[in-house]
Amino acid sequence: MKIHLLSIAFCLLFLSCDKKSKTEKAVDAIPLELKIERFDKIFFETPSKDLGNLKKEYPYFFPQGNDDSVWLNKMQDPLWRELYTEVEKKYSNFEPVKVELEELFKHIKYYFPNTKTPKVVTIISEMDYNNKAIYADSLVIISLELYLGKEHKFYQFPNYIKQNLEQSQIMPDIVSSFSARKIAPASDKNLLNQMVYFGKQLYLKDLLLPNYSDADKMGYTPEQIKWCQENESYMWRYFIEKEMLYSDDQKLLPRFISPAPFSKFYLEIDNESPGRVGAWIGWQIIRSYMKNNEVPITELLKTDAKEIFEKSKYKPKK
Repeated sequence: MKIHLLSIAFCLLFLSCDKKSKTEKAVDAIPLELKIERFDKIFFETPSKDLGNLKKEYPYFFPQGNDDSVWLNKMQDPLWRELYTEVEKKYSNFEPVKVELEELFKHIKYYFPNTKTPKVVTIISEMDYNNKAIYADSLVIISLELYLGKEHKFYQFPNYIKQNLEQSQIMPDIVSSFSARKIAPASDKNLLNQMVYFGKQLYLKDLLLPNYSDADKMGYTPEQIKWCQENESYMWRYFIEKEMLYSDDQKLLPRFISPAPFSKFYLEIDNESPGRVGAWIGWQIIRSYMKNNEVPITELLKTDAKEIFEKSKYKPKK
C-alpha cells in the first residue's frame, strides 16, 4: 500500500513539474529583442557642449520651460555626480538585470501576446520612491538611484521604505506598474474591492515572476511573510467581526492597504504586523479563486471583486 501511494504521489509530482516545464519552455521559446539605453550614463558622460543633441534624442526627459542652465548645473553638480558614481559602482555590469528583464518580458508576451516589448531606459531621478519603475506602453523607465540597497548612505527614509530599495525589487516594481494598465480600477472604494485589486496585482507577479519569493513579490521580509501566514485566520476573523469588507470608510485603506510601517488593528499586534496586510489577504483570495475556477488571466483581471470573493471559496489557514 505504501509503495502504491508513493507511486501515485510521484506521478502527480511528475505531472505537475511537466506542466510547469511546458509553460516555461513555451516562454523560453518566445523570440524577444530587448533594447536598453543607459540614459543615466549618457547624461553624466555627455560634454556640456552636446546638451542640445541630447535634448533632441531624449525630448521626454527635458520638459519645456526649463532653461539649459538647469541641466548643465545638474551635469556638473558634485552631489549629482556622486550619486551617478554610486549608481555606476552598482550597475557597471547591467547584464544580470538585462537577463531578468528579458525573462520578465517573455512572460508578459506569453500571457499577453498582443503586448509590444517596450524599450527600457535607465535614469537617475529625484529619489521619488513612489515611482521607482514606470511602465508606459512602449517605454519602461527605471530610476536606478532607488535600487542601491537598503543600507545605502543616501537613503534617509523610514525602514519600511528602505527595505524595498533593493535590486531584487526592480522586476516586481515593473510588474506593479504594468498591472495598472491591465487591471480595471475598482468601481467601489470599499475594503474588499481594494483587497482584490491589489490581490490581482500580486497574482500577476505569481505568473510573470515565477522564480521570485512571496516576500519579494510583496515587498516584505521573509519574517513579515511568516507573520501573515501565522496570523491569516486571526486577521480574517477581525475583518469579518468588524464588518469591514463592504465598508466605505476610507480610513481603512491607509490602515490595511497603503504602504506603512505596520497595519493598524489598534491592538497589541500592531507593532509586529507589516503594512498592507489587506493586500496580502486579497492575494490569498485571488489564489483561492484561481485554484477553484478555470479562467484565463485576462478574464480574472476583468472580474469584479464581489464575484471573485463569492466564487473563491477562500478559507484562511488555521
